[in-house]
Amino acid sequence: MSDKYVAYVGSYTHEDGKGIHIFDMDVEKGRIKERKEIKLGNPSYITLSHSGLYLYSICDNGVASYRILEDGDLEPINVHTIRGMRGCHITINKQDTFLIVSGYYDGKITVLRINEDGSVGDIVEELFHKGIGSVAERNFRPHISCAEFTPDEELLCVCDLGIDQIKVYEFNHQTGKLKLYEIIRTQLDSAPRQITFSPDGRFAYVVCELKNYINVYSYNPNSENERFEFIQNIFTVRKDHKSNSAASHFIFSCDGNNCLCSNAGDNTVTTYSVDKETGFLCTLSSLPISGDYPKFINIFPDNKHILSMNNEGDTITIFTIHFDKGLIVMNGPEIKIAKPNNMVIKKL
Repeated sequence: MSDKYVAYVGSYTHEDGKGIHIFDMDVEKGRIKERKEIKLGNPSYITLSHSGLYLYSICDNGVASYRILEDGDLEPINVHTIRGMRGCHITINKQDTFLIVSGYYDGKITVLRINEDGSVGDIVEELFHKGIGSVAERNFRPHISCAEFTPDEELLCVCDLGIDQIKVYEFNHQTGKLKLYEIIRTQLDSAPRQITFSPDGRFAYVVCELKNYINVYSYNPNSENERFEFIQNIFTVRKDHKSNSAASHFIFSCDGNNCLCSNAGDNTVTTYSVDKETGFLCTLSSLPISGDYPKFINIFPDNKHILSMNNEGDTITIFTIHFDKGLIVMNGPEIKIAKPNNMVIKKL
């Protein structure tokens, strides 16, 4: 593969880290090599614009924007406040006109305009979730962990693992305003952490952190009643898993034939096959990830290697993956990095 790629990794900086790490990728060998680190306070989550021209990051002061240079380096543009506690997730609409920040600590969803030069603009919407859960010190109050658009972008799905709900909002792409459309209530104490849609947009997969399973829903944008229909529940861990395990991050393979979910505490990654017609998942394997607290996983563009961001172990581990066998084999030594949180990959 002759194409060149870079990987950007967001990390916590309260210990040894400085900010956003830039890695050069050797896709053929399935390895990455750190090039430099951009100083920024606690870039706990980063994402790319759909144009591929800009990178946006959570930071202590709100949201930071960067211009991506031809060689993959980052040029700072601006930092904008979100008028709240530090966020944990960012999503952007396909038009690259609005940026949505999820607030774990204060249960707040913040919508900011994106200016034509890629800078983060004014806040146009702020909503606080209300309600209580049942597990003290964990999901007893709102904790927004993720917000994702439906494939048609008519709706914004906001996962709140504190109150076991996914609140679905109508999204106005002219004003950035939100209007509650419906509420998907997950199982008691399940803590819905992440929602991901299948590549064809027909199914939604919800990672439930505390119950260690995935809820699968069919999605029909033309339905006159509820657009989401619950169709499957499947575990992310083995029967003999560790009791302190938490389902963490879910991704599809590049061809959409398989998916993976990392499990923090249990420190495993579970591989599934995907029935593209029904949306159902079938477990292939659940294997050790050779790192502590795999908070985020990603896959190389050739669909042959996976990367695990091991937040508590201060490492990234890389594996060759054989989807036909449900097998992962460690590929080279671990990479040292302080408190990695997530990764995005950019083709140059």
